Amino acid sequence: MKRQFNPILILLLFFATASTFAQQRRILVFSLTKGFHHNSIKEGNQFFIELGRKQAIGVDTTTDASKFNEANLKNYAAVVFLSTTGDVLNPAQQADFERYIQAGGGYVGIHAASDTEYNWPWYNDLMGGYFASHPGGRVSNVQKGKMITLDKTFPASAHFPDTFEKTDEFYDFKSLKKDILKFIVRVDESSYEMGKMGEFHPMAWYHEFDGGKAFYSNYGHTPETFSEPLITEHFWQGLKWAMATKLDYTKARSVRAPEENRFERITLASNLNEPTELTVLPNGKVLFVERKGALKVWNPTTKKVKVAGQMPVYTKFEYGLMGIGADPNYEKNHWIYLYYTPDETREVTKDNFLARFEYDDKKDTIVMSSEKVLLRVYVKRDECCHTGGSIDWDGKGNLFLSTGDDTNPFASEGFAPIDFGPGREGWDALRSSGNTNDLRGKVLRIKPQDNGTYTIPEGNLYPAGTEKTRPEIYAMGMRNPYRIAVDKRNGYLYWGDVGPDAGKADPKRGPDGIVEFNQARKPGFFGWPIFTGDNFAYNHYDFAKKESGEKYDAAKPINDSPNNTGLRELMPATKAWLYYGYGVSKLYPEFGKGGANPMAGPVYYSEDYTKNPKRFPSYFDGKFFAYEWMRDWIYLVSMDKEGNYQGMERFMPGTKFAHPMDMAFSKDGRLFVLDYGMNWFAQNEDATLSVIEYNPGNRKPVIALAADKKAGAAPLAVAFSSAGTLDYDKDAMKYSWNFGKGLPVNTQPNPKFTFTKPGEYNVVLTVTDAAGNKSSQSTIVKVGNALPTVNISVKGNKTFFFDRDKINYDVKVTDKEDGTLAKGIDPEDVVVNINYLEGYDKTMLEQGHKENMNFAAGKRLIDLSDCKACHAIDKKSIGPAYMDVAKKYRRGQTAINQLAEKVIKGGGGVWGEQAMAAHPQIPMSEARDMVDYILSLNDTRKASQPVTGAYEASAHKGKKEGAYIIQATYTDKGGKVIGPLSTSQSLALRSPKIKAVTYDESKGVAKFNVEQLGGELAIASENDSYIAFKDIDLTGIKTIIIGAFSQQGTTVGGTMEVRLGSPTGTVVGIADVQEANMNPLKIKVDVAGVQNIYFVFKNPKAEGKPLFGVNTIEFVD
Repeated sequence: MKRQFNPILILLLFFATASTFAQQRRILVFSLTKGFHHNSIKEGNQFFIELGRKQAIGVDTTTDASKFNEANLKNYAAVVFLSTTGDVLNPAQQADFERYIQAGGGYVGIHAASDTEYNWPWYNDLMGGYFASHPGGRVSNVQKGKMITLDKTFPASAHFPDTFEKTDEFYDFKSLKKDILKFIVRVDESSYEMGKMGEFHPMAWYHEFDGGKAFYSNYGHTPETFSEPLITEHFWQGLKWAMATKLDYTKARSVRAPEENRFERITLASNLNEPTELTVLPNGKVLFVERKGALKVWNPTTKKVKVAGQMPVYTKFEYGLMGIGADPNYEKNHWIYLYYTPDETREVTKDNFLARFEYDDKKDTIVMSSEKVLLRVYVKRDECCHTGGSIDWDGKGNLFLSTGDDTNPFASEGFAPIDFGPGREGWDALRSSGNTNDLRGKVLRIKPQDNGTYTIPEGNLYPAGTEKTRPEIYAMGMRNPYRIAVDKRNGYLYWGDVGPDAGKADPKRGPDGIVEFNQARKPGFFGWPIFTGDNFAYNHYDFAKKESGEKYDAAKPINDSPNNTGLRELMPATKAWLYYGYGVSKLYPEFGKGGANPMAGPVYYSEDYTKNPKRFPSYFDGKFFAYEWMRDWIYLVSMDKEGNYQGMERFMPGTKFAHPMDMAFSKDGRLFVLDYGMNWFAQNEDATLSVIEYNPGNRKPVIALAADKKAGAAPLAVAFSSAGTLDYDKDAMKYSWNFGKGLPVNTQPNPKFTFTKPGEYNVVLTVTDAAGNKSSQSTIVKVGNALPTVNISVKGNKTFFFDRDKINYDVKVTDKEDGTLAKGIDPEDVVVNINYLEGYDKTMLEQGHKENMNFAAGKRLIDLSDCKACHAIDKKSIGPAYMDVAKKYRRGQTAINQLAEKVIKGGGGVWGEQAMAAHPQIPMSEARDMVDYILSLNDTRKASQPVTGAYEASAHKGKKEGAYIIQATYTDKGGKVIGPLSTSQSLALRSPKIKAVTYDESKGVAKFNVEQLGGELAIASENDSYIAFKDIDLTGIKTIIIGAFSQQGTTVGGTMEVRLGSPTGTVVGIADVQEANMNPLKIKVDVAGVQNIYFVFKNPKAEGKPLFGVNTIEFVD
């Protein structure tokens, strides 16, 4: 929270009111803007701070919505919404604010507080109305108007004259709650231009609402308003009336969002192989399927997973076993449904099957002979992509099945795959998704019958018998609706649709890549492949000639593909419900950015589940679980009774998911989740089945365990710490440290212990709270081998590469047992990589550390194994040369996992008759490291450099920005008891011209994208704003060139100060920026060494206006 305190004032107030300070009333002034930002907010905050000083009221100002939590709101007598705009609170914060008002809290809305939270009906009632419009266009939005006082009995208008003039921005209002509001002043619309409310046009009002009090004033657009005595008294008296004298939370009724710590995620199975979908049986068993054909069951009694069947499936591209669903009458008929691609042994090889099977609950096996194929969906099989394959049911026993467009997207440059050329049918999604006579790119709805057939429910998209249509279609126009869900109460269908890959819109082709969460309350056409998002249209396009045509018309869409076998005229396209792209969405910035793959989870109703104390509470009622496979998050989407979007909040943001694939609630209200794992088309350790349970009672302690050393030579003294361990119920805690078998137990919170003998010690900390709940956490300490030390040095500046032709570097390695590079350590055992990477991201260093350590560890593990008996790096021995293996297998997780398994299990037949021996003693993690090192030998970018050298630095030439990353890793030979240990070091030499918006720290700076100026600018919004860059080597730097921009009338200019260490540190350079400036600033500097540099924007006379913007900063030697 951004708080503005006057320390001298605080001391004065303390001495004046020492006996009552603890009971001093406080107000919270909240000014977060998600839409228009009023410059007057600054003066508004200053007014309330000064008001607090005069009236002995504590004042906190903030733009942090997280402060809207019950524990914090209890501190305030009133909350002021100071020209807030947009959706500023998530549903959890809304619930806590509702409870605050219900407890008797006060609300004050200033000006644009009415331009806030349009999707929150309760706020509409509290505030009293919503902003509709204001004057503009040919007239100024700020005008002088005549005010007419309506009520002189209310304190906030008692001092008003009968009429007075006021210059401000006069809002027109909609959704005005005239029946519950008490109006105190109005504006005479004849006194200014473009008022739209008529004779009765209120400017301020008050009322008591839902247990609390609410006061609103339209005034406050101009900074001058907050220094006009007539209006400031109006604000003060309105606030004074609204302020609570006491809060009584026993009267609060709104349901609070449960804290994340009340949920526990328990892993039931791991190391799964491409899990795709799950279904929870009424008896608590969980059936789930893997793409390569396995049907597995988790048994709640045994707590184990068993293979219940292996489907013979075709697994090329994305095909395989994709979906599973249990019959709504499973307890009676024991039927399950699978959607899969049968292998070539079936009589039909071009169809996916929706088939019904009996499941043997006693043996936990699928009865293969019971198969009834209900539905066949033609697919091409000879190309990828997009299968869909999700199964769900409505409350009437209708089965919903999703199918993908079965279309190759890779020749469409990220736009619509609508190639009409001969032989290009597989690249045309109008033949599938847009085809009313094809089952692909759809959600189908059928009614399964007992005899293994199905009927068509009433109300599908096309009635049975309609020419050139398939009656099974419920919704069409989808790309890859991979996971769907049906609200069984109202029948609404939800799905996530994976979008195309265009990084940028093209007026001649179509929009940028957009993905969608969709809701269908009735059948419809949802646009793909000719519309996406908000019905953004694609162009007709001749792929052979590379010529663009007109855009498709969403009101009258035409399927003009020669591959279309259905209707030519389609129904008007339905817009997406929620949509976003690969960048940060303006509509839903909470979704973040990056790769995107939305999926649909259930809509929850607590009454539908047994009264299990671990079921999800009623707070989740009516919320849709939207989740992201690529971004690894789950959002709860709140809706009104009609299903209209109201808001969203992150579910379990502190919990790491690994590509969540499917989720479903059990009969007792627990949430089961399938994670695919982070690597594609592979078996992953983090591919899991888990269950999330709610804990309404006493919670286990949460452990934080740290050790100052994790490895070293014997004797090894280690300081352990439990700092950060907490109990959410505030229970007293007892500690128990177990340092290993036969070693004494320690009950101190932060003990020290010396390991005298070599060995690998599993140190376990157990914490027990007063209720008897226990939590344990462990860490491994390796004794008997010291960690190596690696250092990298470069000649000259250690931050920038400038335009030099060579980078002179030197790597030093020392190890207590192995020696140094001068004596004992072979330079060939040190892995040194130098690569140029475009862009600059500090996470690259962390990734480089890990990757290099894996290579070095893999090399050392091979050296210590029996591999050298049969293999050499570049020569064939009994087995193939490592270089030949690297050339044969393309490096990737699939090959790494495949070969690692072969190392462990052995095998032959690939390189001749000689079989490779099995190595069951090697853990999978070590086998992967070994294989990864071997496959890296064919990667020229990973070829190790000498430990000392002059690297030819030419990769950066002709490129805008980037960095040379030098990484050095050494894995030692290991001790007699402890195996090899690795240390890695990285050094980045970046471009001397950096983007200003890549700062490490800032204050008062906003980012704006101005393409004409080369992209994003860092714009200072107030005096003493700054941006900072940490750990910059200024050795040899003579000049700093700053790309500064200021436009007269929009910005006011000022000065740029270069300071060291802090925003108030030593000034080493300064430059003036005129009110109108387009020229770069050149600042001379004379400083050496690594520094934290602060660029401080100064203009004490800015008066709330932005100073100037900066796009680049260049360091010149």
